[in-house]
Amino acid sequence: GAVEVALGWACWKTYLGRPDTDGVRCISMGALGNGLREWRPNEALPVLEAELSLLRRYWSHDEKATINTQSNLASCLADLERHDEALVLHREIYARAVAALGVSHKYAIMSGTNVAQNLFMLRHFDEAVALLRDQLLPVARQSLGADSDVILKLNQTLSVTLADNPESTREDLLEAETIMQDVVKRRRRVFG
Repeated sequence: GAVEVALGWACWKTYLGRPDTDGVRCISMGALGNGLREWRPNEALPVLEAELSLLRRYWSHDEKATINTQSNLASCLADLERHDEALVLHREIYARAVAALGVSHKYAIMSGTNVAQNLFMLRHFDEAVALLRDQLLPVARQSLGADSDVILKLNQTLSVTLADNPESTREDLLEAETIMQDVVKRRRRVFG
């Protein structure tokens, strides 16, 4: 909240005078962008874009930092309801995460979840369902276990996607209800 924004500004003001090649300056820019994102996404967007530009220019070898910054930027775009642009970035992040970490890595699966949620926001229901059912859920079940928070989020996203699709059949709606009941039961059991 407000403390995160204040800390972000304090970091930025402290390290602003350092050269572009200074890693701490880049990290402080990220702290500012992430602090602003929740409360003022319009102001956060250029900060996150500048951070990504710096990373690409001076730290292109740091795949993890680049993916994290791209993810923050994509989330900011989604917060601004620029879902088409966010989807392009989320697809790129997912592809890079799969290539770098493998399809069964938790971060890759979570990146795929972001793609599915963007597809949902753009009302591409069939593509979202296919991604969730055919790619993400089978891999996630095998690598993370049935009670993982990621599995529960994937199932919840699938349920909502099935239920909100205006072309859903009665069977789709019944499946959505069954999935959500299971998610609620598991969340109560696992998380209390």
